[in-house]
Amino acid sequence: MSPATNPPPLPPLAIRAFSATTALGRGCDAQLDALRARRSGLRPNDFEAAPPLATWIGRVDGLEDAPLPSRWAEWECRNNRLAWLSLQQDGLPEALAMLRARHRPSRVAIVVGTSTSSIGATEEAYAGLDADGAFPPALRRPQVHTPHSLGGFVQAATQFRGPCVTVATACSSSAKVFAQAARLIHAGIADAALVGGVDTLCGSVLFGFASLGLVSGSPCRPFDAARDGLSLGEAGGFAVLERARPGDDALRLCGYGESSDAYHMSSPHPEGLGARLAMQRALDGAGVAPAKVGYLNLHGTATPANDAVEARAVAALFPASLHAGSTKGWTGHTLGAAGIVESVFALLALRDGLLPGTLNSSEPDPACGPQVRFGNAERPVRYAMNNSFGFGGNNCSLLFGAAA
Repeated sequence: MSPATNPPPLPPLAIRAFSATTALGRGCDAQLDALRARRSGLRPNDFEAAPPLATWIGRVDGLEDAPLPSRWAEWECRNNRLAWLSLQQDGLPEALAMLRARHRPSRVAIVVGTSTSSIGATEEAYAGLDADGAFPPALRRPQVHTPHSLGGFVQAATQFRGPCVTVATACSSSAKVFAQAARLIHAGIADAALVGGVDTLCGSVLFGFASLGLVSGSPCRPFDAARDGLSLGEAGGFAVLERARPGDDALRLCGYGESSDAYHMSSPHPEGLGARLAMQRALDGAGVAPAKVGYLNLHGTATPANDAVEARAVAALFPASLHAGSTKGWTGHTLGAAGIVESVFALLALRDGLLPGTLNSSEPDPACGPQVRFGNAERPVRYAMNNSFGFGGNNCSLLFGAAA
């Protein structure tokens, strides 16, 4: 039998626009300013009613005062408010107008990721049951009580009529959207795609993670020797993907890699096999050697087991020269939105040369390799990668590249 060979790399996709809105502010400039200044968006939990969970959160300011436009009142909820707000940043409206002018609505896909969708509205509905056990009249809107609430809203707001997919694979959700969209475009099912992800804070998220013993009482410290858990956050972000054209000066999605540990529901494989496989597949899919990657945004949740396993996988694959860091000390762990937010940070590294380190951490864990950096750096890089790993071993790594 002849030895197995990797398939040839797929053509890269152009990224026409991208944006993220987090606890650091609205749009890429706010993210870049906070990353460069090493200013965290975390604050003591002020989200839940008293007594609040004793933790720190990354909360997006202003959502309470930003209802959806009245024409989409049927979709009203915190998660869709953040989706709408995120869609207004960084030239996204102009990029979407360009897609409408260039492609038929049926040829533009929507692929969005979320882990909880608009479950906060469902919590509110159950808390307000009337004497007959029915939802309050204002929340008798079935579309906001489904996992597809985000995808349905984005489709209604943009009027694109191609495939509309909501990906819910926990914390890898809005990284996997890039891979899903790439497959749709390369298969000829779509000519372009709007990808993204949104997750907002709610009681199920805060107390659910606390019940697993994963939440820190202090701002999270990824890869620190004394790390003791994560800080939760909320965020939204989007990117526009399209086939690259001759002479394109757009940033690129060059490769993606996915794997499934199937090792444990909430713990990664102890040797990081799934994580390493996802990273290797992203590199192979782009035909790029590990030494050519200049920046890696680590999943880096600040939980003791996850960080050690990810660092082990990175050290087994990349040289010591790699600059790798976790940005969750800035934003908190934004769950289903982490993939898009941290992909935006990787794209900013390519565009502006800012390579974030790891915030709040001061004592390196001896178990972590030299790739894990605490301080920022500034220099041009040709390739940048983002890791997003979810419950159940749902892993996704994305490789982005500078313009050709």
